[in-house]
Amino acid sequence: MRRRTPPPPSPLPQRDGIDPVRVRLPGEGAWTTVREHLVERLGAARAGVVDAMLGAGLVVGADGRAVAPDAAYVPGMFVWYHRELPPEVPVPFPLEIVHRDEHIVVVDKPHFMATTPRGSHVTESALARLRRELDIPALGAAHRLDRLTAGLVLFTVRPEERGAYQSLFRDRRVRKVYEAVAPYAPGLALPRTVRSRIVKERGVLAAYEVAGEPNAVSRVELVEHGARGLGRYRLLPATGQTHQLRVHMNTLGVPILGDPLYPEVAAAVPAGDFRRPLQLLARELEFTDPVTGTEHRLRSGRVLEAWTSYDGWAAAPSAGAAR
Repeated sequence: MRRRTPPPPSPLPQRDGIDPVRVRLPGEGAWTTVREHLVERLGAARAGVVDAMLGAGLVVGADGRAVAPDAAYVPGMFVWYHRELPPEVPVPFPLEIVHRDEHIVVVDKPHFMATTPRGSHVTESALARLRRELDIPALGAAHRLDRLTAGLVLFTVRPEERGAYQSLFRDRRVRKVYEAVAPYAPGLALPRTVRSRIVKERGVLAAYEVAGEPNAVSRVELVEHGARGLGRYRLLPATGQTHQLRVHMNTLGVPILGDPLYPEVAAAVPAGDFRRPLQLLARELEFTDPVTGTEHRLRSGRVLEAWTSYDGWAAAPSAGAAR
């Protein structure tokens, strides 16, 4: 089996913590110029953008030199450029460092912040912000939390070690504990382990359960119940399907407070609306460091405000995040 030759290093630096786009020109095709391929790749409606980037020398080859607007198409050639990104509303909550050493950085992510650049959340993602603030361009995410979920996320400092940390999550060698606020159901027998098969289709916001071999397993425990008919729950996922805990809590009839997808998909909120965040928190991470052998037991210092101050969570325009 032939080993693929790794691509050359990027001749462009990061911008605002974001890597440039790398494009490898396909080995076969009818394009005669680099421009023709980029226009087809980005869409005819973006032809003016492509022309502007080429004209300004913003598309470069492996040697760092600008690709000419009429440069001939060369199969296998690499080119790089930075996307022009629209302004983003800053997420007005702190990204707190829980642990940092020469191998990893573990942060306590706030609600509303994407873990990695995705969709319309790019420069305001945790990864981009950390790269800028810590001056670690090579920083990478070992796993991911939903944008609406707060809590602990592990990032790696050295690209060559990223696979070792990612395998911790892939092989289920990390003990993860979540906390949630949801309605209290006196008739719901807890603790219990929920097993189901969850499907998440690309382009569809909500995941759903189907018949078949379970691929999602969660233990659900009631910690306490209090005023307003609410309960505080401890959730221990044994697997990592998309929206797994949110789906399982909804299946039990106690959907997590502030969930815009379960039980029903709510209308999208405008950018900058930070009210009523999802009351789900990645509270604990426990694992043996695959590089150093250190036993890590890390805990988020945030609280879920719907439990400690329901009125504040429900009403304040930007004070609803787990603090």
